[in-house]
Amino acid sequence: MHLPPLPLSSNYYVHTEGEVSIDPSAAIASGVILRAATDSKIIIGAGVCIGIGSILHANQGILEVEAGANLGAGVLVVGKGTIGTNACVGALTTIWNASIEPWQVVQPGCLIGDKGRQVPIISSASTEQSATDTPEITPAPISTAGQEFENGQVPSSTKVMSTYIAPEDLPTTSPVAEPTLEDAHSVSGQGNLNRLLKTLFPYNNQSFNPPPEDS
Repeated sequence: MHLPPLPLSSNYYVHTEGEVSIDPSAAIASGVILRAATDSKIIIGAGVCIGIGSILHANQGILEVEAGANLGAGVLVVGKGTIGTNACVGALTTIWNASIEPWQVVQPGCLIGDKGRQVPIISSASTEQSATDTPEITPAPISTAGQEFENGQVPSSTKVMSTYIAPEDLPTTSPVAEPTLEDAHSVSGQGNLNRLLKTLFPYNNQSFNPPPEDS
């Protein structure tokens, strides 16, 4: 598969500020910023390749990129240090006051050097100290049989009696009446039936009752 060559851009622009030394054989892409603060210096060696959009800002010392080193696109180098010979730094990598060894390969998107504010590491000794400083919680006094005891402990000489209920204090229940023989032979609605018979047969004084069973 044939790939056409990339067209060269006529808008080539590299910004340099301060004391910056660039070897004529170095290849620097457009949009690169090389800035050296006061009392600082940037040195770009022979055969160095710096990708588009990279920023090198020397501060409080010398920032040197040695011969044959390659910096990908969007690399940010701040502070002082050395990019070693033939080192390769991946794109979008940030190097802060640190150096890269010769022939070292740095993966893209890495953060090398001073990471800013340091997070303190909590040791096990400080954890144990904080545990010992925790105040103890004292339980409230427990009252038993009208007496109060400290720290929630009952002396061994004190006997805790269980609640006793006398039989006469138990609630009484009315006995259930057992059904009688008369109730067993009664007919439901017998009163209404007797009144109906008296109305129909006013001269018959005998009410309707079921015949007695033979004993």
